[in-house]
Amino acid sequence: MFLSSNFGLFLHSLSRFSSKPTIQFRSLSTLLASSSYSKRHRNVPPHLGRRITTTTTPMEVEVGFNKRRAEGRDNNDASKKNLHFKLRKLNPINTISYVQILGTGMDTQDTSPSVLLFFDRQRFIFNAGEGLQRFCTEHKIKLSKIDHIFLSRVCSETAGGLPGLLLTLAGIGDEGMSVNVWGPSDLKYLVDAMRSFIPSAAMVHTKSFGPNFSTDESAVLSQSKLLDPIVLIDDEVVKISAIIIQPNYFECKLPMPSNNPAHERIDHSPEALDSPNGKRQSAAKPGDMSVVYVCELPEIMGKFDPEKAKALGLKPGPKYRELQLGNSVKSDHQNIMVHPSDVMDPSLPGPIVLLVDLPTESHLETLLSVQSLTSYCGQVGNLPGVGKSVTCVIHLSPASVVSCSNYQKWMKKFGSAQHIMAGHAKKNVEIPILKSSAKYSTRLNYLCPQFFPAPGFWSLQNRSLASSEVSFSEFSEVISAENLLKFTLRPYSHLGLDRSCIPSTVVSSEIIDGLLSEIPEIVEAAQHVNQLWQQPSQRKEDLVPVSDYKMMVEEPWLCADGVPACLENIRRDDLEIVLLGTGSSQPSKYRNVSSIYINLFSKGGLLLDCGEGTLGQLKRRYGINGADDAVRALHCIWISHIHADHHTGLARILALRRDLLKGVRHEPLLVVGPRQLKRYLDAYQRLEDLNMLFLDCKHTTAASLDAFENSSLGTPVDSQDLNNNNNDKDAVSPILKKFKTVIHEAGLKSLISFPVIHCSQAFGVVLLAEERSNSVRKVIPGWKVVYSGDTRPCPELVEASQGATVLIHEATFEEGMVEEAIAKNHSTTNEAIEMGDSANAYRIILTHFSQRYPKIPVFDESHMHKTCVAFDMMSINIADLLILPKVLPYLKLLFRNEMVVDESDDVGDAMAPAS
Repeated sequence: MFLSSNFGLFLHSLSRFSSKPTIQFRSLSTLLASSSYSKRHRNVPPHLGRRITTTTTPMEVEVGFNKRRAEGRDNNDASKKNLHFKLRKLNPINTISYVQILGTGMDTQDTSPSVLLFFDRQRFIFNAGEGLQRFCTEHKIKLSKIDHIFLSRVCSETAGGLPGLLLTLAGIGDEGMSVNVWGPSDLKYLVDAMRSFIPSAAMVHTKSFGPNFSTDESAVLSQSKLLDPIVLIDDEVVKISAIIIQPNYFECKLPMPSNNPAHERIDHSPEALDSPNGKRQSAAKPGDMSVVYVCELPEIMGKFDPEKAKALGLKPGPKYRELQLGNSVKSDHQNIMVHPSDVMDPSLPGPIVLLVDLPTESHLETLLSVQSLTSYCGQVGNLPGVGKSVTCVIHLSPASVVSCSNYQKWMKKFGSAQHIMAGHAKKNVEIPILKSSAKYSTRLNYLCPQFFPAPGFWSLQNRSLASSEVSFSEFSEVISAENLLKFTLRPYSHLGLDRSCIPSTVVSSEIIDGLLSEIPEIVEAAQHVNQLWQQPSQRKEDLVPVSDYKMMVEEPWLCADGVPACLENIRRDDLEIVLLGTGSSQPSKYRNVSSIYINLFSKGGLLLDCGEGTLGQLKRRYGINGADDAVRALHCIWISHIHADHHTGLARILALRRDLLKGVRHEPLLVVGPRQLKRYLDAYQRLEDLNMLFLDCKHTTAASLDAFENSSLGTPVDSQDLNNNNNDKDAVSPILKKFKTVIHEAGLKSLISFPVIHCSQAFGVVLLAEERSNSVRKVIPGWKVVYSGDTRPCPELVEASQGATVLIHEATFEEGMVEEAIAKNHSTTNEAIEMGDSANAYRIILTHFSQRYPKIPVFDESHMHKTCVAFDMMSINIADLLILPKVLPYLKLLFRNEMVVDESDDVGDAMAPAS
């Protein structure tokens, strides 16, 4: 493997640190076999108690790592599990049943809301967009109770949260849990894509239905057999059927994706074809199918009347039970047969719920021709009572579709049914779905608005949103969905809407009032933080100490650092580092998974890692329009390694960019990542076009880029230097040229990847800005930002970080958890700081914290002289780096009452396979 071959390079590079500590690498098996190691490292290892400093006498520092994991040979337990599928004893007489809107994406409009169908002993979820796990954690919905997941479409909008969800379920308990995942036949494309990073055992219960798309170029699509209901589940509790809806396209050949990776194009996708009636029709493809789901509950038997039974000559006993079960019996005293209708009140029809998701008007044309749905419109023709009455219709279709007159005419067919419009309503943008995170961000904003700008949703105005809502004035039974809105199905006496679970609206002023009541000193602390920007060079004696809080007194070392030359006359519109996700493994209430937005302002931006929910975080930070602008202006997305918490938000970002740039001349977005990621993206692109250009991280290492430069200049070069034993020079060269152009357009001199120790093909990255000149033509060096990715301490990281302006380093575990860090090839907080000190980095930002630290991690204050702890939505302008470490003590005041707890509830260390 590529990374394995670099272990020799790691060890060889130690010779370069003649004036630095000597770092010895020992594998996990060796370290754990050593009794002296276990004794020395059970609590706090000796080398973590002091800072590594430059010295002429080499100092040995033992840094253990899990070699098998780093080489991709660990075969963790999750891949060996035979996941347990829950077989519950059903309760046909459910005392409680309802459908409920799970408002994922309602505030950010980045993903489709989910719908929960609840029974006493069964749970069904429709759609699993990004953020579903985090939503369930926030609202205490136990994932282990979910039996089935149904997808109304197979795309990033409806299924972006599925990979993380499957991994989470695979990690529950000792044996793991699994669910049935249902979707139209193109679900197989998503499953094939996920196999590149999810153990196959986690997907053993995926089930698709409907027509198969052939990969044969001459394959022809047909709608002739698509419109009949397909029964998926039919038991004593519920019957769930699917009706496949394809766009009303003329039968046509499947389009084949372009193999030219670097061409410029004008995107008018989907590809248009001429139909016999002269209209332009789009070519059908995987990902176009949507599904209408029909959920039918059994009828409710009427009440048994014992007086009628007695009058017909029946004795109390087993025959009463038979009649209640629907069976006829013979009278005990009369020569007659007694039928259930003789002794039972009339049965009540079972409630019926439709879930409708039509992404385009072309899908609507097909829906209007579905004859099988007419039987649910109350009556058929002139025969009253023949049809079934729909109780509730949940509309997931966008406003552009539901506003059509034909759609509203179709809605009227269902008479008095309750219609819930769950497509994106603009008014919901103002109401944060993740209230815990919103509260947390608002408190941080009060204390330090410079590093924690107000979240995008607080800045919205009611006036600008109301006019964009679709009007349903002709309907008396139409409402807009709200988060956690319920429609009760059982008991029958409560049939109808239930708003009792809808969260109360919280405004920022209420959150601040609560903060001032809880921590009165925060007012003075916020004043002190503001003074740091007014007079950043002042010393502690110039500040008024906060009453009764010794932590707030400034330490002398906070102003002792020299300012790097690259910060001379730095502009605020040069660089901003936005920490979108600072947690590890799986999303939590307070921290999303890994993602960093490098905001280069007028020069665009980059993403470093792109975990699930990255788009939602961008929209929470910048607002919906601001996030769209940021996505349009992206130059590159760089992915550190294949673990799910670092890349499963990628497809959603790429799909949005594709949609935003439709009809606009543009080029595919450059994605740089490990080669396993290409397998995932190639497979996924059969489902929906991501309009991206992939480059393997190994081609962006310093050695590979140097070899490419030499080759371009005509200098003889060993082909192995460029290709790392892959014969793909001709294919890679045009992409590398594109890469160089993109980096230059972003104002960067270089983007260089370097291997680190975590898993097979794990990388860190260096961003180096171009030099600039001041007013007297003095050349000022460009800033240098280094991101470690996930890693154990290693010499490649120290070398790459030499003289870094900012080192963003993972710090998954606290200092006393070295053994856990070694086992999973992560770093502790002290190890991360030591790496930055060894490299003489100016500022160190710690991130990627274990979710056992839900709000603030454990760290040793004595080592934080140039370090800060990252929080979600933290936005660090390069002009504020001098102040950065000074804010940390004030942040500790904000969280002084917080305890370290593991909030994962029934999930546990669920994402261990991917962390």
